[in-house]
Amino acid sequence: MDDSNWKVPPDREQIRFERWNKLTKQENMISEQWNKRSEQRHTVPVVNISFVVINVVVWMMMELLGDTLDGAYIANYGGIYPKLMEAGEWYRLFTAMFVHFGAEHLANNMILLAAAGGKLEAAVGHVQYFVIYIGSGLAGNIVSYYIMMHTGDYAVCAGASGAVFGMIGALVWASIRNKGKLEGLTTKGLLMMIALCLYYGITTAGVDNWAHIGGAVGGFVLCLFLGKITQCLKLFKKLYILCTKK
Repeated sequence: MDDSNWKVPPDREQIRFERWNKLTKQENMISEQWNKRSEQRHTVPVVNISFVVINVVVWMMMELLGDTLDGAYIANYGGIYPKLMEAGEWYRLFTAMFVHFGAEHLANNMILLAAAGGKLEAAVGHVQYFVIYIGSGLAGNIVSYYIMMHTGDYAVCAGASGAVFGMIGALVWASIRNKGKLEGLTTKGLLMMIALCLYYGITTAGVDNWAHIGGAVGGFVLCLFLGKITQCLKLFKKLYILCTKK
């Protein structure tokens, strides 16, 4: 019996292992090429710039129509006030993020947003940055509303500070993920920044510290959560290719 042409059937596990390694090498090559291109060109933080422009334009329009230092005026144009929220105007949790009390309030938030937001958008991408900004802003406003309802100390609240603190909170996680450093920022430095901003808020009248805390925690959690989702999607993609490829 001539068995010179007989071959041992390939092991399926071995084939899958080889395919996995091949996919990993391809993914690493693509990542290296992407990183090189990213280093060669400066990524414009278009989402962050858009948010800054929107906040400034909204404030300018409101300033032309009335007094942005007037609490009643701010409440009429989207600020948070518990009694109005109880009447079903929940949209204020969103609109309050783009309304500011005067030029100084706007300038303080926009300076921090321009500094922190651009770095975060470069680190996590446009889509994730958009989700973190809106999500942390909503988180800050929800916490602020809950505290006012719990204490009974009602006030008109507005501003992008919840979202801005969300950017800093998200940068804390991004720096932790990057072994403590991110584009010249360190985890310790970012935590110190949050502490100093909160201290300023505590020692200054009329500052909504609960919105700051809620925003910072929301940004940190969202950045962590979205990063995990991205990793899981990449893993599922690999598994799908392995299972469907013949």
